[in-house]
Amino acid sequence: MAANRIITIANQKGGVGKTTTAINLATSLAAIGEEVLIIDLDPQGNASTGLGIDRRDRSVSAYDLLAGGASIAETAMASVVPHLSIVPSTMDLLGVEMEIAGREDRVYRLKKALSGEDAARYSYILVDCPPSLNLLTMNAMAAAHSVLVPLQCEFFALEGLSQLLETVSQVRDTVNPGLDIQGIVMTMYDARNNLAQQVVEDVRSHLGDKVYRTLIPRNVRVSEAPSYGKPAILYDLKCAGSQAYLQLASEVIQRERSRKAA
Repeated sequence: MAANRIITIANQKGGVGKTTTAINLATSLAAIGEEVLIIDLDPQGNASTGLGIDRRDRSVSAYDLLAGGASIAETAMASVVPHLSIVPSTMDLLGVEMEIAGREDRVYRLKKALSGEDAARYSYILVDCPPSLNLLTMNAMAAAHSVLVPLQCEFFALEGLSQLLETVSQVRDTVNPGLDIQGIVMTMYDARNNLAQQVVEDVRSHLGDKVYRTLIPRNVRVSEAPSYGKPAILYDLKCAGSQAYLQLASEVIQRERSRKAA
């Protein structure tokens, strides 16, 4: 039995808010009582650090899940947020591609790990990807029901997005026919910046309803939170960034309800 919903958070461009989105969306879902798991597939391990998991405590990790055949139950750790667990990342992930490259199931390692009963207890599993379209990201897309794309409000946003959408299409054609675009979330939005407003309009004109209504603003409190090992929503619930992620979670849930009702 699989988890209710597996959402991969991906963009091959770095610095667009993938990890921040993964942490705060997961926290928002957990805050309303959903059982949530983050799988940190980025060797930098920022999602793990941002949820208060000390590097010295990561004796088992996403590396073991992909390369060693460890289970979700063996690798998932409780975070500082009730109802939110995480499979942490270590630098060992840098070498996992070499280790599994020769295996026939190399693209399906994560999907296999998420097919067991210990993954079924989570209603949402969010996979935080590295900033590249490599074998780790391919594993995440092969395992997922949908892809959520954080997109920075900047000039080259659409250029990178087209490449990512092409990759999703290729994954759908080859390894995961059911893969869908969950939605595009515009991040680092500055209402005072005319360019940011123009980028949002451009992306919406190209992708319509796939773009979430919620805009994630540039916010100092959101940037500070990871250094305290906390999601922004725990660090400062009332800040604009936290409120935006709560709104985003509401939109994600609404889309899930609409999908089930369709």
